[in-house]
Amino acid sequence: MIRPTLKSLLFLLLGLACWLAPANAFIPDTNDDSDGYPLTLVELNCENLFDCADDSLYNDNEWLPDAIRRWTPRKYWRKLNSIGQEIIACGEQADGSWALPDLVALSEVENDSVLVALSRRSLLRKAGYEYVMTQSNDERGIDVALLYSPFAFRLLHYHALRVVLPQGRHATRDILYAAGEVMNGDTLHVFVVHAPSRYGGERASRPFRLRVAERICQSIDSIRCHDAEARIIVAGDFNAYVAESSLRRYEQHGLVNVARNARGTHGARGTYRYQGEWGSLDQILTSPALAACLDSCYIFDAPFLMEKDDKYGGLQPRRTYRAYRYNGGYSDHLPLVARFRLRPRTGE
Repeated sequence: MIRPTLKSLLFLLLGLACWLAPANAFIPDTNDDSDGYPLTLVELNCENLFDCADDSLYNDNEWLPDAIRRWTPRKYWRKLNSIGQEIIACGEQADGSWALPDLVALSEVENDSVLVALSRRSLLRKAGYEYVMTQSNDERGIDVALLYSPFAFRLLHYHALRVVLPQGRHATRDILYAAGEVMNGDTLHVFVVHAPSRYGGERASRPFRLRVAERICQSIDSIRCHDAEARIIVAGDFNAYVAESSLRRYEQHGLVNVARNARGTHGARGTYRYQGEWGSLDQILTSPALAACLDSCYIFDAPFLMEKDDKYGGLQPRRTYRAYRYNGGYSDHLPLVARFRLRPRTGE
């Protein structure tokens, strides 16, 4: 077991500060800056952020108090506050200062009640986040969502993009699209994705992830018809590593994978660890115009998010469950953090 470090205790105190501070403490600095306006995006797979209520429309039966996982309200609220603490901690700056992330792309969140609890009743309750999310036909009822600070991202509109898979294949998660005005007056287009899993093997499941890529690329084409230099972000769990064809499809369509070489500062060489090997299933891709505004992109692998890997050695993400044994952790994925400096377009 990893003992709490001074840094992890500091993050907890920051979380408590968020809980106690007045809402106006979270209004970002809007003073003009020749270096551009800062914007921080966090991408995080929450690892099964389910509530404890049975939803008869979906297969969420194992996430009930009397089911095999014994998913009780106490565990659920601990998970909500853990995710809140994780998001707060991602606001740590390179110079030691701290500011809440402006946008948080979430996957594996069950429903609206979970997002209400996370944004209104957890450690994030005073952060002032608003959210939008999908309502997919996914068999288990999990969705994607976008938390956003209305002071940094003024929502203009949003909708879900449905991906139709071959007959006989379980429905996959919808893609979330949200457009908003950011601090430099430009419009930012954000897609949040949780692509089909690798169940059955990478090769057999690859066509389904390619369908997701095609659906997003079609939407990007529509955006570019109106604005060839549009600022675009595609973030989420792609269930694909950087060299695989579904990710190459985005790059062939003119997007830049700004997370391609992302690493942690405490040993993480990917956002996910499988059988002792690090890899990144989570990615952040942007349009070239936005990639030019990137300050940094890294994996947030603070010590409190990690634990010893007893089987393969080294460290791994501290997950909520190990198989069916409750582990009390955060997620089996580590978050990605991308920091941008938004500048006016050339000639404006």
